[in-house]
Amino acid sequence: MSSSIVSLGAAVDNARTGDIWIFRGTSGPDRAIQTLTNSPVNHVGMAVVLDDLPPLMWHAELGKSLQDMWTGKFQRGVQLHDLRQSVQVWYGRYGQRGWVRQLSPLVTPEQEDAVLRTIARMDGTPFPSTARVTGRWFAGRVPRPKRREPSPELEVAYCAEVVGSTYEAMGLMRKERRSNWYDPGKFWSGDHLGLADGFTLGDEIEVELTDAEIEAGKNH
Repeated sequence: MSSSIVSLGAAVDNARTGDIWIFRGTSGPDRAIQTLTNSPVNHVGMAVVLDDLPPLMWHAELGKSLQDMWTGKFQRGVQLHDLRQSVQVWYGRYGQRGWVRQLSPLVTPEQEDAVLRTIARMDGTPFPSTARVTGRWFAGRVPRPKRREPSPELEVAYCAEVVGSTYEAMGLMRKERRSNWYDPGKFWSGDHLGLADGFTLGDEIEVELTDAEIEAGKNH
């Protein structure tokens, strides 16, 4: 995955737990999130690749077009989806472009266990309205002491909070920020996440879908 553009099939085949998927759209809500959070993108998710399961997408969204792989239900909010189908929906139904950033090195079994515990804790948490998303983001920038206790279960969570909280649980980032400090742009290479020593995220690689793959996403 060294080229600047990769097919969806290659991106899914090379997926690793912790890989970051970021999306940019042009709808009114997409633009609102980009503008009010000063971010070039409006959605972020994380790949989860475990044992013989198909690669999955861990994220939060308003829609419920795909089955949640943790509960078996069709639900809004924090969700675990089939990765390939999720990307197709974001391209086909939501009209987005997407990029992937690959995490290196591979995560450990202990970090995978932390992902599963986070999924068990957060799956199904409601997704806030666009206004509440930006309100939570602004609140996360109010100065406060760096040290904090582990976050309790969130009443609502948007996509960047889900990924940020999962990265913290995996030990990929220190727990120095409130979960609502995160926005999708924090996971773009132009910003600085402050990953744990030894871990890096690669440059953005645009994911290219065929017309048939985009059409399949429209039909979910």
